[in-house]
Amino acid sequence: MLCSMRNVCQRFNTILESYHRYQRLTTLDLSYNEIGDIDAQYLANAIRTNTPLTTLNLGFNSIGDAGAQHLADALQNNTTLITVNLYCNQIGYIGAQHLADALRYNTILTTLDLGANEIGAVGAQHLADALRNNATLTTLKLKHNRIGSVGAQHLVDALKNNTTLTELCLSGNEIGVIRALHVADALRTNTTLTELNLSNNPTGAAGAQNLADALRTNTTLTTLSLKDSEIGNAGAQYMADALQNNTVLTTLNLDQNQIGDIGAQHLANALKTNTALITLHLNENQIEDTGAQHLAGALQNNTALSTLHLNENQIGAVGVQHLADALKNNTTLTTLKLKWNGIGDVGAQHLANALQNNKTLTTLDVSRNQIGVTGTLHLADALRNNTALTTLKLKGNGIGDVGVQYLAGALQNNTALTTLNLSYNSIGDAGAQHLADGLQNNTTLITLDLEENEIEAAGIQHLENALQINKVTIIVFRNYLVYSSTLFYTDGNHITYWHQWEIRQTREANQ
Repeated sequence: MLCSMRNVCQRFNTILESYHRYQRLTTLDLSYNEIGDIDAQYLANAIRTNTPLTTLNLGFNSIGDAGAQHLADALQNNTTLITVNLYCNQIGYIGAQHLADALRYNTILTTLDLGANEIGAVGAQHLADALRNNATLTTLKLKHNRIGSVGAQHLVDALKNNTTLTELCLSGNEIGVIRALHVADALRTNTTLTELNLSNNPTGAAGAQNLADALRTNTTLTTLSLKDSEIGNAGAQYMADALQNNTVLTTLNLDQNQIGDIGAQHLANALKTNTALITLHLNENQIEDTGAQHLAGALQNNTALSTLHLNENQIGAVGVQHLADALKNNTTLTTLKLKWNGIGDVGAQHLANALQNNKTLTTLDVSRNQIGVTGTLHLADALRNNTALTTLKLKGNGIGDVGVQYLAGALQNNTALTTLNLSYNSIGDAGAQHLADGLQNNTTLITLDLEENEIEAAGIQHLENALQINKVTIIVFRNYLVYSSTLFYTDGNHITYWHQWEIRQTREANQ
């Protein structure tokens, strides 16, 4: 493989030169490289015969239908590739047809990502036809492909007979209420699908009702995403009713669905008896203090839920007090996210009181909550005694140098926290010095995020001095006005640049 790719183009040469001559290359990531159909042809020629390569990532390029055809031809004979990512590559229904033809014969590929292309209903039909015969593909991602209701119907029909596909992503494909009904029908008979993503589709409350009815009898689906599906309170009630009987669903995403206090109450009632659901996403809804109270009541009895996301709702100090009271007794919740809720310093005090006794919560995100210096003081006091929390996110809370001083004092004694996010908090050189002092005795913190603060040369020097004796491995720092963006690693005094971190984070978010 190395010889056949040696002179393809400068980009490939650069990658290959970084590997020892006899090293076996199993994963190749060429995403974001402006690769077109010609480069894709060269690459296809290289993987046509048996090679060690098992994972190929060509996301965010421009291979188009012609490039997809070249790769499809190669897949006819390749016996090693199990994962191919073609996300955002301008592939239309013709390219999808070529890939579908390859799937009829390929017996190795298990994961294919065609998200953010333009395959449409016709391309979906080709892939659906292939699924009727293919016995190896387990994951198919078709996010944002303008499949529509017709294309969804073809895929749903294929699911009735397919016995290998376990994950299907159809988010952002204009699938409406009627096709949601057909999807529900497929779930009643399909016994292999474990993860279904229907986010960003206008399924509405009626579509949620159909899916909920299917969940009453389905025994395999463990993850369902209905983010931004316009289900509202009525749809939340249907899903809650299904949760009363369902014993297999472990993850439910209902973000951005106009769910208010009434919908939260229905879901809370279900959580009181449900023993299967582990993760519940309710971000960017319309849940206020009353809804938070209902959910808190459920947490008093629930023994399964470990992750609850309530970011960007309308929960204030009163609602957080109810949640905090529940945390004093709850022994299963490990992650609570409350970003952008306006809980203020009073809400922070309630959470701090809960952290004094809670032995289970490991991740708490209260970013953008107007906590201020006073709220930070309360949280810092809790950190002195808490032995469970490992991740605390306080981004954008107006903490400043004084608030950081309180946290730094807590770091002197805390033996559990490994990640602390203090970005966007108007922290200056004085605050950096406080943190440096706190880090000199701390032996557990691994990641400290100080992005977009006001730390200049003196503050950076204090942090660098602390890193000479501290076990912190990553400090993220960014200051547009004074210094170029920098990401510091303490292992071997290695320094790289922030933009590399930023690109990696962007890729993960997109995919």
